[in-house]
Amino acid sequence: MERNGSIENLVIVGTGCAGLTAAIYAARANLSPLVLEGREPGGQLTTTTLVENFPGFPDGIDGPQLIMNMHRQAEKFGARFRYAEVDAFEPGKNLHRLKVDGEWLEAKSVIVASGASAKWLGLPNEKGMKGHGLTSCATCDGAFYRNVPVCVVGGGDTACEEAVFLTKFASEVHLIHRRDSFRASAILAERALNHPKIKPVWNTVITEYLADEKGEMRAVKIKNVETNEESTLEVKCVFIAIGHTPNTDAFRNWLPTDKSGYLLKKQGSVTEIAGVFAAGDVVDPYYRQAVTAAGQGCMAAMDAERYLTDQE
Repeated sequence: MERNGSIENLVIVGTGCAGLTAAIYAARANLSPLVLEGREPGGQLTTTTLVENFPGFPDGIDGPQLIMNMHRQAEKFGARFRYAEVDAFEPGKNLHRLKVDGEWLEAKSVIVASGASAKWLGLPNEKGMKGHGLTSCATCDGAFYRNVPVCVVGGGDTACEEAVFLTKFASEVHLIHRRDSFRASAILAERALNHPKIKPVWNTVITEYLADEKGEMRAVKIKNVETNEESTLEVKCVFIAIGHTPNTDAFRNWLPTDKSGYLLKKQGSVTEIAGVFAAGDVVDPYYRQAVTAAGQGCMAAMDAERYLTDQE
């Protein structure tokens, strides 16, 4: 399919695993997609060091390298990339408009794969510690911390689930929560509290990450919010589990979301608006894995290609 002047066949928003897989499939279908990199080019994998659970890499692969490979693969087949963020979106009957860096683009179809951003604590050396004993994904990184102490920060369902998951590897799991009871559902909270490896640390916040001489996590400074007592807790990894924020601001006025802001789909990747599709962490608060995001990106590209063919 050829592009008609300044009207794009397909605009893909986001360059994580979902957006890049969509770009590969769409480019191979001769759609010449325009891919908008967004505020976090490469998505959350760019903050990960070794990825061991993506199929096809028995020795693992660095997260940024995996993203770079997918980027090159999409470019090879004809995808075009632009470092830009979507500021606004207006759907139409046949064409959709996206405001990008003050300029309006028109597209016959759109794939929203803008991902979700993990919520962090906002401590001074946080950025430098990510991937060096600081992460937001126990499923991704838990196996790297066998027989060493770790901690999980949070008090909801995700925090309790991740704490239990980490007991498969860690010698002990400190579950740090700023209140004196969990917000998690009763069954998940009970499961965490009853596990012999999990040690709840109530009414406490982390105030500082402490690194060793190699820049890896060795401990955290913690503070009791009721007594203001400060102490040091030795851990090799901190797992932040205080939630994610889906990157859907530009689309929320037009596309339905759940109460947390994740986009809702009708079937497959199809949204309520014809010609608009969604994939990856922007629609998935549950799995949040690179391989599931890639699979959804594939679905979105195939759905978009079929939609464009039907329109012609």
